Amino acid sequence: MSDVEIDMRKLIAGMKISVDSKMEGPEGMADWVDAWSDDYGVMAQIDACLLGGGMYPGYEAYWTAIQNEPDKPVWIMGNAPTPAELEWARFTRKTPHYVLSNTLTSAAWPNTSFVRTPEDVAALKQQPGKDIYLVGGATTTAGLIDAGLVDELRLIVYPLIAGEGKALFATTVRRHGLALRKVEQLASGRLSLIYGLGKD
Repeated sequence: MSDVEIDMRKLIAGMKISVDSKMEGPEGMADWVDAWSDDYGVMAQIDACLLGGGMYPGYEAYWTAIQNEPDKPVWIMGNAPTPAELEWARFTRKTPHYVLSNTLTSAAWPNTSFVRTPEDVAALKQQPGKDIYLVGGATTTAGLIDAGLVDELRLIVYPLIAGEGKALFATTVRRHGLALRKVEQLASGRLSLIYGLGKD
């Protein structure tokens, strides 16, 4: 049994948030984030991505636009993609994506599959492979934390109090202990925080 636990894939959530834990402002966007590249250092250790059904359509559209027209400004931010975003766009093209949703049934990307329950996510973690990156959104992340399925939380905290907006942990229903694994100061006053989720 211990060998199975050692070999199990980790589910790693990565989020960019304000100091008051907002993922989005009241307009539904995190306009304080300059780029949506992998700033969490997960790319080398993952071979799959997991998203909630509410986030997936916009995610798919955003990265498809960058894949198809890498020199054109991106519709959300209005800026041309950064080199790191271009790298993530190439990565997403070849990487399997899983969407946790009871309603979505189709996706434009051929490497997309659907899972319906937290139990399906648990089964995914038991399959062979590298770790899995939980891209979001907030409700999906909170639900999978409550289900005990998230192993690591990687946060990039922006020096901003966003006020109204969508909080990352707003729908989490119970207390969770975190083990701080790494703190790093980034440019522009940002902090990178890596936590392991304790079993309580």
